Amino acid sequence: MSVGTAGHSLPLSLLCEQLQRCHPEVVPVDFGDYHPLKPIMVTDTKTRRGARKGSTSSSSSSSSSAPPDPLSSMLDGTDPLSMFAAASASETPAMSHSRREKEDELVGPDFEPWPAKRGEILARFTTTEKLSIVRKAPGPGSSAVSEKVRTRLEELDDLEEGSQRELLNLSQQDYANRIEELNQSLKEAWASDQKVKALKIVIQCSKLLSDTSVIQFYPSKFVLITDILDTFGRLVYDRIWTMCSDPRPLPDSFTVEDVNDTAKETCLNWFFKIASIRELLPRLYVEAAILKCNRFLNKTGIQETLTRLTAMIRGIGDPLVAAYARAYLCRIGMEVAPHLKDSLNCNFFDLLGTFQQISGESVRNQLVQQRVEVPEYLTLYSPAISWILQCIAYRAPEPLLTEMMERCKKLGNNALLLNSVMRAFRPEFVAARATDFIAMIKECDEAGFPKHLLFGSLGRSLACADPPESERLTILNEAWKVITKVRSPQDYVNCAEIWVEFTCRNFTKREVNTVLADIIKHMTPDRAFEDAYPQLQSVIRKILTYFHDFSVLFSMERFLPFLDMFQKDSVRVEVCRSIMEVFINALTLEDEKRSLALLIIGFIRMVSFGRDFEQQLSFCVEARATFCNLEPVLVQLIHMVNQLAMETRRVMRGSHSRKTASFVRACAAYSYITIPSLSSIFSRLSLYLLSGQVALANQCLSQADAFLKAAVSILPEVPRSISVEGKLRSSESFLLDFISNFLATLLVVPDHPEHGVLYLVRGLLNMVQDYTWEDNSDAKVRVYISALPLLAAMSQETYLYSIPKVDSNETLYGGDPKFLSELNKLCDTLIGQILDHLKALGRDENTRRQGALAFSLFAVLLAHGDLRNNKLSQLAINLWNLSHKHGYCETRISVRTLDYIKHQAQQPDMAHLSDTIQRLALQSRT
Repeated sequence: MSVGTAGHSLPLSLLCEQLQRCHPEVVPVDFGDYHPLKPIMVTDTKTRRGARKGSTSSSSSSSSSAPPDPLSSMLDGTDPLSMFAAASASETPAMSHSRREKEDELVGPDFEPWPAKRGEILARFTTTEKLSIVRKAPGPGSSAVSEKVRTRLEELDDLEEGSQRELLNLSQQDYANRIEELNQSLKEAWASDQKVKALKIVIQCSKLLSDTSVIQFYPSKFVLITDILDTFGRLVYDRIWTMCSDPRPLPDSFTVEDVNDTAKETCLNWFFKIASIRELLPRLYVEAAILKCNRFLNKTGIQETLTRLTAMIRGIGDPLVAAYARAYLCRIGMEVAPHLKDSLNCNFFDLLGTFQQISGESVRNQLVQQRVEVPEYLTLYSPAISWILQCIAYRAPEPLLTEMMERCKKLGNNALLLNSVMRAFRPEFVAARATDFIAMIKECDEAGFPKHLLFGSLGRSLACADPPESERLTILNEAWKVITKVRSPQDYVNCAEIWVEFTCRNFTKREVNTVLADIIKHMTPDRAFEDAYPQLQSVIRKILTYFHDFSVLFSMERFLPFLDMFQKDSVRVEVCRSIMEVFINALTLEDEKRSLALLIIGFIRMVSFGRDFEQQLSFCVEARATFCNLEPVLVQLIHMVNQLAMETRRVMRGSHSRKTASFVRACAAYSYITIPSLSSIFSRLSLYLLSGQVALANQCLSQADAFLKAAVSILPEVPRSISVEGKLRSSESFLLDFISNFLATLLVVPDHPEHGVLYLVRGLLNMVQDYTWEDNSDAKVRVYISALPLLAAMSQETYLYSIPKVDSNETLYGGDPKFLSELNKLCDTLIGQILDHLKALGRDENTRRQGALAFSLFAVLLAHGDLRNNKLSQLAINLWNLSHKHGYCETRISVRTLDYIKHQAQQPDMAHLSDTIQRLALQSRT
């Protein structure tokens, strides 16, 4: 048996034999001295079955005339794939019994994920330069390459030919579109089982990350290209996972022992193919993309691979390219093994070691050629450094920040690094060392990274956590000395707005007034405030958050002059409204609203005009106008009007029928006008249904029809989650309850003569079909199952219940064959939809849900279907067997169901159930 994935496949038996032979003595490698461009000496080591070239040792050779290719170990004749196999085989059975270290929990919601940063990077790092994707010709090979290695390398060379040549002189948008096309091509190639083509696309795209010809765009290019790498990594992992899921799904916490040989062979084939990629950068990126696949091979593979790839990055000459390679490796590491902190730290410290390259001749020449200033160039590192530091700082102990600060000092307080450190670590850690950070900021070079940006980052931390009380005034004074010297009004207000919150949190109106005076001084000249309304509004909001006393606020001398800067009418009105909302409008407090509404409802219930129903209705109209902003009162008024309509019909029965009908229609109009003003969607739905039922009970058919149609029309507005007692809950259970009540009402609602047969039933089912249900939800199908009893009841000659003086469909159609045919067609459609869903659940292996739905449909067919029909009887039996197939059905319920069928079979007209009961068997749980 063999598996072909990305190129040549290896027979499983041969592979296993190779793994057994290649169990070398492990030679420890000191990765601190390792560099992929150092000469690699290939030595012979003795395996347990004889001498074989299988391990390498890295050493520096001063006698080499030129640095050899990083793949020189392969070119000397050693197959790198054998080395991979040896590494995978180095895990002996004894290792499986060793104590497993307890892993830290996975990253939580307090960790900002990469997708949250993606949009910001793409929007920030743009260019108007033309972009190109040009393929570099592969370098000459070595004559010492073994035939086996040469074949694999030539295959990968073939992969590198083709589509890159066409991407020349593109705009930024065209470039992004083309990359997205490649991403789609990757998915299509994979779906059509063209794994070689998929790998080809990934290699091509990875090579683009070595191109810094338009350097300002590099961070955005990194985001676009790594999207493709992420897609490839997921596809490979899911493919191998699927191979391990037969006959049962692989658990999330699987071990190597749970992985079958076929999956291991396929996984090794991928690693072998990637190991043969000639160029360092694509080889590194593609292997990092499938890092998670190491879980299928051995327990320590991820840790060992992270260490090796970290060392490989040292062979990348361009510091910017290397920084983003490290960022990608850290990102994948955090997704796959967040507990492995050593690789994160190693990548960061390696990054610090490359900072001296930034001021080197090569980088300077590149910047001169592209006309890029050093400060702009330094900002290109910001996303990479910030991400690596975020990974390191996540739930890190406080002493790590002290170590990072010492590293910054050794590098001469590099401003870019210092800024990233302050933004990565927890605000309370930074606040506790605020004085030390200020001293370091003072020593930074102003030319490379403006100090006001550093103070802005410090201010963000101090807005969330307080520094020692004795240091707060000194911190404010030192920060404001720098902020007030910023010449650009926009830069100034961006930083000042951050520090206003620190000032409000920790000081009195005196210090806040001083800050306001300084902002006015900077923003008044040349009407600079007109370009800074958002920041100035933020200042007002922060002041209102901490100063709740109206008299204190307006006693600040500079507060009103500060408000005078809002000279645009719309902005001024908005600011004044925000002040009024805080200090004047007490009704904005929800608790007070609820208390007031309860008092008013209690009063309204006590108002009675006896049998003067018109006066009672007039009172409700006036109350609606008076309390229109209190929704609970409006709901109560609608209930009162519906009760009034029913009471009128009861009291006035037999007398003044026209006047009574007119009054009932007036009540219906009141409800119909008032319900849309309610904000709660479920209040509207329930009141539409209630009002429709009341109108129907009073023989107001057109009004009932209008209420029920209105309810159906707003179903698409139901949100997927609602707030219940302050907590978000799924709305599906509430929606299903409403639809069940609605279906029960439809039995007695006659069809409108102008709208066709079952138009309300069809309208409801169409809305259910189009509604956006939750992912992996069975709610829609449950509605279909609930609709079947209604349709069965409608086919009866006499309905289960009716409304006096209202002719339902039983009277209108009188068992007409065309009407029954429409019912049967609709039942067939619903059952078909339900069975399609059951099949889909089976394909997705959601057997528990499949069994529950199958049993629900079986129960409906048993209670409402004519099982004398052979097809229907066989369907019921199939559903019974399906519901019990995987042992999820409750035995107690199954036994009671069988007892019920046996009892029914004894009835005179139910003899056909005797045959059915013989074909229904109980299955024990597995």
